[in-house]
Amino acid sequence: MKIEILKGFLPLLLFAGMTCVNMICAEDRPNVIILITDDQGYGDISAHGNPYIRTPHLDAIHADSVRLMDFHVAPMCTPTRGQLLTGIDAARNRATNVSSGRTLLDPELPTLADVFAEAGYATGIFGKWHLGDNYPFRPQDRGFDETLWFPSSHINSVPDYWDNDYFEDTYWRNGERVAYEGYCTDVFFNEAMDWISKCEEEGKPFFLYLPTNAPHSPFWLPEENLKRVRQHLNDPATPKPSVGDAFPPNLAKFLGMIENIDDNIGRLDQFLERSDLFKETIFIFLTDNGSTFGERYFPAGMRGRKTQNWEGGHRVPCFWRWPEGGLSGGRELDGLTQVQDFAPTLYELCDIESSHRVDGESLAGPLSGEGAIDPERRLIINYSRMPHGQNYPIPGSPSLVTKEGGVVLWKKWRLFGDGQLYDLANDPLQQEEVSGRHPKVVATMQETLDGWWEGLGDKVNQAHRIVIGSEAKPETMLTACEWLDVFVDQQKQIRRGDWKNGYWLLDVAKEGRYRFELRRWPRELGLALSESAPEYETSFGDVLPAGRAIPISFSQFQIGPDPMFKAVPKGAESVVFEKDLDEGPIRLQTWLGEDRFHLPFGAYYVYVSRLEEASD
Repeated sequence: MKIEILKGFLPLLLFAGMTCVNMICAEDRPNVIILITDDQGYGDISAHGNPYIRTPHLDAIHADSVRLMDFHVAPMCTPTRGQLLTGIDAARNRATNVSSGRTLLDPELPTLADVFAEAGYATGIFGKWHLGDNYPFRPQDRGFDETLWFPSSHINSVPDYWDNDYFEDTYWRNGERVAYEGYCTDVFFNEAMDWISKCEEEGKPFFLYLPTNAPHSPFWLPEENLKRVRQHLNDPATPKPSVGDAFPPNLAKFLGMIENIDDNIGRLDQFLERSDLFKETIFIFLTDNGSTFGERYFPAGMRGRKTQNWEGGHRVPCFWRWPEGGLSGGRELDGLTQVQDFAPTLYELCDIESSHRVDGESLAGPLSGEGAIDPERRLIINYSRMPHGQNYPIPGSPSLVTKEGGVVLWKKWRLFGDGQLYDLANDPLQQEEVSGRHPKVVATMQETLDGWWEGLGDKVNQAHRIVIGSEAKPETMLTACEWLDVFVDQQKQIRRGDWKNGYWLLDVAKEGRYRFELRRWPRELGLALSESAPEYETSFGDVLPAGRAIPISFSQFQIGPDPMFKAVPKGAESVVFEKDLDEGPIRLQTWLGEDRFHLPFGAYYVYVSRLEEASD
C-alpha cells in the first residue's frame, strides 16, 4: 500500500491529477457494497437489544460480520458522507452542513468512486447523495458511472421534484429526470440489483454506494410495514418504552421504514447468493448519524441523538462482511474507529494503490484479525450547526465550523470543545462532568483539538462555488437550499412562503451573456409567482396544505455593484434578467415583493443558462 496518513493534523496537501492506481487483474478483486441508512441510530436494530423493532436480515449480517464496537461518524449526514467518500475530515473537505450552501464537497478531492473507477471498477450510486446538487458536485461529476439520486437532504426537499412523496417519484438518472413506480427504498434496491447484473454481464467488478433516504422524515412508508410495527408495539408481550410513559409520535412510522429497509437487505442478500456474488463481495453497513428517536424510547445505553456531540449523536453501528476475505464469523473489533477509515481500508482490502493523502487509517489488518486498533488513537468530531431562525446571512452564523463546537475522543474519554470532560468507562450516560478531577487528561486532549484546528488553515469556512455556464451542465437550477448560511430546504417552507433571503456563490465557467429566470415555484408546477400551490394528498395519505399566495409585482436582481429592477406582469410565472458576465467568481442575490420598498424574500428558484457571447 502507498496510502499516506495525515499525522499531526498538518494542512492537507493535494496532488495534481487523478490518483495513480494499480490496474492489474481488476476482475479478480472483490466487489464492494456500502449501505448507509439515514437517521437510524446504534440502538435501532434488534440485534442491539431493541425489543420494539424486528430486523432479522440486519441481525444475520451482524451475526456473520466483523463489528466495529466503537465506531463514529459526524452527528449530521452531509459531513459523514463527505468523510466516507474521501477519507478526509469534514472541516478539510468543507462539506460541513446539511444545507445553507455548505454541503458542497471539495471538487479537487478524489472520491472512492474516482479511485475505484480508475482501478477498473464499475461505480454506481442509488439513493441519497447530499454533497451538492449542481456541477461540479453531482455524483456523475465525482466518479460515479451510473447515478440514480435525488437532490439535497431528503425526498420532498426544495430542489427535489415537486411533491415527490416516496411513492411513484421522479429522480435524477444519469443526468435526466425519470419517473419511477413503487416505494423509494424498493426502487433504489431494485435498480441497484439490475445494475449489478449488468456489471456481471460485462465482467466488471463493481463499487456500489447504496445510501437510503429512509428512515429520514417525512415518515411515509408502505402500509404493510406500518401495520406490522403497530401490531408489535400494541402486543401485550412487547415491553413498555425504555424511556417515558408512551411511545413518541411517529415512532411506529420510523421503525416501519427501518423494517422495510431490512426487507430489502434480505432481498439483496438472496440476489447476491443466486448470482454467486455473496462470498466475493465486501458488504458494509452503517448509519449516517445518531438516531432521531433513540433517546426517547431506546437509548442503547447512550446519551444524545442526531445533531448532538453526546455519544448517541455520533456512535453508530458498522458491520463489515466479506466471507472470501475472512471478514465473517461474528467477531467484535474494539478500539476507536471512524468513517474516514473507509477509504484507506477499502484500498488495502481491494489491492488498490493510491497516492492521495487521507485523514483516516486503514483497518484492513485488524478487520482481518491481524493486530488491533491503536489504543492511544484520538479522534475529533466537528461539523457546523443549522442557522435556524436566521432570515438572512449574518456574521458568526452557526453554520460556521468553530473549534469549540467539536469533541475529542480518546479511549473512553470525551472532551467537549468548551472544556467539559466525561468518562464513559464509569459514566456511559455522560451525566457527570469530571474535568476538574483529570487536568492531565484535559490538557492532553485539548492539545489534540488545538493542533487539529491550527492545521485546518484559512480555508476551513471558505464555501465552495457552484459553476454556471459549463458545457457539462448548460442550464443550472439554483435553489434557496444553497443560499449561504440561510436554511430553506423543505418544500413546506416554499408552500408557506418563508420570508427569507440569501445569496449564491457562483463561478462563471465562460464569459458571455447569461439568462436568469427567477421563480417562486419550480417549473414543473407551472404556477404564477403570486399563485398558491394546491393542496396535495400524499400517496401515504398525509395532506400537504395549499401554499400561501403572496402578491408579487416587483423584482430586484444583483450581480456585481449595480442592481437591476423589473416590474412583474400579472400572472407571470417568472421574471427574466440578462447580464453579461466575465469568467470567474461572482455573487448572486434576488428579491421579490409588492414594490421596490417591500421585497421580503428572494426567488427560491433561479434557472441560469448561457446564451451567446457577451453583447457589444
